[in-house]
Amino acid sequence: MEGVLLKWTNYWNGWQTRWFVLQDGILSYYRSAEEVNQGCKGSMKVSALEITVSNVDSTRMDLSIPGEKNIYLRAPSSQERQLWLVALGSSKACLTNGKRKESVTEASPEALKSKKNELRLYCDLLMQQVHVIKTAATQEPSPDVEKLTDGSNLLSATCDTFIKTLEDCMKLSISSISLHEKAHMNDKELNNISKPTIPVMRSNSTEKKA
Repeated sequence: MEGVLLKWTNYWNGWQTRWFVLQDGILSYYRSAEEVNQGCKGSMKVSALEITVSNVDSTRMDLSIPGEKNIYLRAPSSQERQLWLVALGSSKACLTNGKRKESVTEASPEALKSKKNELRLYCDLLMQQVHVIKTAATQEPSPDVEKLTDGSNLLSATCDTFIKTLEDCMKLSISSISLHEKAHMNDKELNNISKPTIPVMRSNSTEKKA
């Protein structure tokens, strides 16, 4: 997929149009379509991307590689943003399916938030892919077998990635709860240690008379 997206550059220049190309698991961008042969201005591996969708701006989507790079984008319309999300999500699902690490990111509110955003993205993507399959199946005069096959393969990959991302969310939640409980226990132990032990003095009830 390729097309124009608005990219945030800086506070001086603001949003600038760039030509984006998604191919072979790499998202690259150029100053314009005419400058594609002159080399890209930047690129990102889709498999490493975290995609965040704005709930306020229907054209906005943010792409990031944690600890390395952030790109803030706006599509010309909400419909075009959806097309890009479907393309990016499909590419990411196919690339990460079967290649995921067993370990999940260290538990943190940011990591859990990121995984939740991924779940929302894959949920939207699943709905789009189901719609494509239904349209291909009911096409007149006969179903489009090629679209049905491609759609089914993408749907299978997205389902697998959705389930694995959900598992990651559960692991992060459990780890976060465990860390919270451990911190609470440590605080309790520190409080017990810091309290001084006051000896109790006992006096006899009967005293000897002089």
